[in-house]
Amino acid sequence: MTDQITTTIGSIDIKAADGSGAFKAYTVTPSVKPTGAVVVIQEIFGVNDALRATCHEIAEMGFIAIAPDLFWRQEPGVDLTDKSEAEWKRAFELMNGFDQDKGIEDLKTTLATARALPGCNGKVGTVGFCLGGRLAVMMATRSDADVNISYYGVMLDKLIPEFGNIGRKLVMHMAELDEFAPKEARDAVMAATKSNALVSSHVYPAVHHAFARVNGVHFDRRAATIANGRTAEALVEALG
Repeated sequence: MTDQITTTIGSIDIKAADGSGAFKAYTVTPSVKPTGAVVVIQEIFGVNDALRATCHEIAEMGFIAIAPDLFWRQEPGVDLTDKSEAEWKRAFELMNGFDQDKGIEDLKTTLATARALPGCNGKVGTVGFCLGGRLAVMMATRSDADVNISYYGVMLDKLIPEFGNIGRKLVMHMAELDEFAPKEARDAVMAATKSNALVSSHVYPAVHHAFARVNGVHFDRRAATIANGRTAEALVEALG
């Protein structure tokens, strides 16, 4: 079936729940219908080439992919890479100015929009990277997403007080050598979720933060392939 899947690229406007405006979301829609949808949550670099490539991979698996522009309240259309010091500086400025609670509000709105998209079977999950990996865990504790998948989420230990709210499948992919997530924080997160059968945590040895970022400076093919395989299994199980 997957060999016959074709995809359509698009963009939609989503009205913010607080009435402050609207934000765009990049979409890739597969020819398979009906199907589940995946909200793809950006890193600090915005909806860039790497994130769009991830959307295409998800759509080629047969799921609708939708990536909202979460930095729109600061600067619409952010599209950076990890290749220059100037881009890193701007990315950190945007992250530091980002209201995560408003981001979750926008993600919930995107989730509801995705459920109602033509061809969607009503089931929607999230997949997030870096900052998006943290937001995916927050969606696990604060939303009704059917599955949430976090790649090298940052500051996850600060979310431990919310972990009792996790009631749907959560998959966390962690890098052993993640310079933004120390071992102590990782161990605390894994200990706090150990008793919850809905949560699965995977630590990938000898790789750094962003090991699954397409064409990124720390991309690791083996770890990314294993992690993406586990992601695919979780998406199929939860979304059909």
